[in-house]
Amino acid sequence: MSEPKFAQSDRRNLLAPVLIAFLVLGIAIALVLRYTPHSTAKLTILKTSVYPAHTVFKSDSILVNRDRSQDDLYVVTRLRMEDRLNLPLFIKDFTATLITADGEKIETSAVQKQDLENLYTTFPALRPLASEPLLRDTLIDSGKGVEGMVLLHFPVTEEVWKHRRSATLHIALYHQGDVSIVIPVADEVSTNEDSALGEE
Repeated sequence: MSEPKFAQSDRRNLLAPVLIAFLVLGIAIALVLRYTPHSTAKLTILKTSVYPAHTVFKSDSILVNRDRSQDDLYVVTRLRMEDRLNLPLFIKDFTATLITADGEKIETSAVQKQDLENLYTTFPALRPLASEPLLRDTLIDSGKGVEGMVLLHFPVTEEVWKHRRSATLHIALYHQGDVSIVIPVADEVSTNEDSALGEE
């Protein structure tokens, strides 16, 4: 008695479809890398000015040397920000980090728009240094740019600022994380493409 024979289909060679799939995937990855920008935004600091303020608070005490004093430094930066993505950018906040010569880290948030007029009234010499502010919640369309003032306040003297280790401006975005740029020591133009920055 002979054993029954079952018809078997020929085994398909899967090598060709697998190679084609890898080739298509490789082309897709290459296209994504080619057309995706390597940076979220290009930042340029066009100008930086500083205004030092030394305030003496008179004491009611009749004792000598009871007056208190306070040093404040206002850093006025003119920032240009260009959208490098194929998506709009939304500015959430402006902050800055100052590292002093002795390694002290001082962080601050930019002065709010509603506080500017009071500040100009208190320190009239600050107004000529100021310009139209770059505001939080500003929308930057894809491929476009915006420009404006970012005003920072540090509780230090001008000497501390001049001899700092570094000062970095951070721009927080609603959906794309943070971008940063070094505030130059002298009144120079600085871009975040000139210096690769990491977070402090």
